[in-house]
Amino acid sequence: MRIDLKRRLGLALGALVAMTLPAMAGICEKRDFDGQGYVICTLDARQEPGLKLWLNDADGRVLGDFYSVRKTLGADEVLGFAMNAGMYHEDYSPVGLYISDGNKEHDLVTAGGGGNFGMLPNGVFCTGGKRPYQVVESRAFKAAAPQCRIATQSGPMLVIDGKLHPRFLVDSDSRYIRNGVGVSPDGQTAWFAISDRAVTFHEFGRLFKDGLGARDALYFDGSISRLYSPEMRRSDFGRRLGPIIGYTGKN
Repeated sequence: MRIDLKRRLGLALGALVAMTLPAMAGICEKRDFDGQGYVICTLDARQEPGLKLWLNDADGRVLGDFYSVRKTLGADEVLGFAMNAGMYHEDYSPVGLYISDGNKEHDLVTAGGGGNFGMLPNGVFCTGGKRPYQVVESRAFKAAAPQCRIATQSGPMLVIDGKLHPRFLVDSDSRYIRNGVGVSPDGQTAWFAISDRAVTFHEFGRLFKDGLGARDALYFDGSISRLYSPEMRRSDFGRRLGPIIGYTGKN
């Protein structure tokens, strides 16, 4: 009788734990590649509708952080992960193309210039078109004009058609905590990654190219890079952010 009671208590406890586990466990994980540590959050094609892009609240005020993003969610929604999603001006407006829920709020920029954004080729991360996920070089994006449910432009490209950006140097001394997104060759998988420590562009690009097998990958930013991931017990804070990308689901 005592054994049966223990078994019942164990089953009840297991059910309670299952009910209280994060609704979207298993999306983000720690990985090591070539001597560097990263957190990588992986989405497949079925999860694409849950991916969202945020900038302002309903009153037009910049959200700026993960806490404010969470406040926009419904009572039955949970934020699985989020990170900064592209470069922005001093007023937090996007530097390049920005489309959220099919509504374009900033135009595509194809001209080169200073800074990482202008280190051509740069690119656009796009979802919800003919392929669930795409990273497309900006000028090719302009020519093809693909439909996107959400899109954010940033730069530079990390991986272009299976090759590293030509300006990345193996012996570079430019190191930052960096984050970005890569897409599988069939467009069915998207990987969102952030480095644990400061890395070079070359090291970060190789993570996507050789570590994950991405055909195309895009740099989001460095030094301001932030991650929200309950399963990693992280909610990074620091400078206010412009565009923020993240995955939501029902609780």
